[in-house]
Amino acid sequence: MVDRPAEPDGVVVVDKEAGWTSHDVVARSRGVLGTRKVGHSGTLDPDATGVLVLGVGRATRLLRFLTALPKEYTARVVLGTETSTLDASGEVTAIYDMSAVDPDQVVAAARAFVGDIQQVPPMVSAVRVGGRRLHEIAREGGEVERSPRTVTVHRFDVVPSDKQGVYDVAVTCSSGTYIRTLAADLGTALGGGAHLCDLRRTSVGSFTEDEAHPVETPILLPLTEALRDLGGVYVDEATAVDVSFGRPLDLDRLGVESGSAEVGPWPVHGPDGALLAVYEPHRGGAKPAVVLTPAVS
Repeated sequence: MVDRPAEPDGVVVVDKEAGWTSHDVVARSRGVLGTRKVGHSGTLDPDATGVLVLGVGRATRLLRFLTALPKEYTARVVLGTETSTLDASGEVTAIYDMSAVDPDQVVAAARAFVGDIQQVPPMVSAVRVGGRRLHEIAREGGEVERSPRTVTVHRFDVVPSDKQGVYDVAVTCSSGTYIRTLAADLGTALGGGAHLCDLRRTSVGSFTEDEAHPVETPILLPLTEALRDLGGVYVDEATAVDVSFGRPLDLDRLGVESGSAEVGPWPVHGPDGALLAVYEPHRGGAKPAVVLTPAVS
């Protein structure tokens, strides 16, 4: 009997090129990594570059925890021109004379967007309305009413670039924040309009561009790295058996103090450090959100 090679498990941090969709990266990674079990933790626009975190093998079941991580971006905001897509790929829809706007005004306007804000998803987004994605409706020339959503902007730094009316920006924000919408809203706040260009995602949680690699030369990080931003707990052998069966547990068996600041979810590691499951709070205790089966070799 010939032993099959072990299925790859873990996380890949891709430095996405412009022109690739997130689906393109996943499709190519399946071929490069030799497995169909590949998914991404959050869409990055085709024209954007930078960090796209992939889950491979059993890590695909953990992607929802990665999706919720905060993001960091750099980009350029072009004052005076609005486009149909809110970025440089769209058609120009309006032009404003904003030559009198000075850098201090731009910085002050950007400061007003720091904190919890309301954002209307752009028509080119993947948000579903009435069962259809907005970008599908937009491609057909349609537009629908969208409800604003609460997002959090932790940092919105703005400095003049080497071009008149163009500003370099750095943004740290919650998951679900649209940087193109932030740029457009900044232009509106300044009495005109604006659009986004040169968008680059520099980090997803602790996964940064420094450890990102081209899609053709991936580095597979171990499964235990997938949830490194969530910390984790370590259990003894007896508790590990209960975890493997997906049994609810008291918080003290997880080593979590009842009533503490810990709110979960908690990655659960066995005595050997292997990632066994992810537990979440439930009725004063904890229940499994994901139980990982052992790796197949």
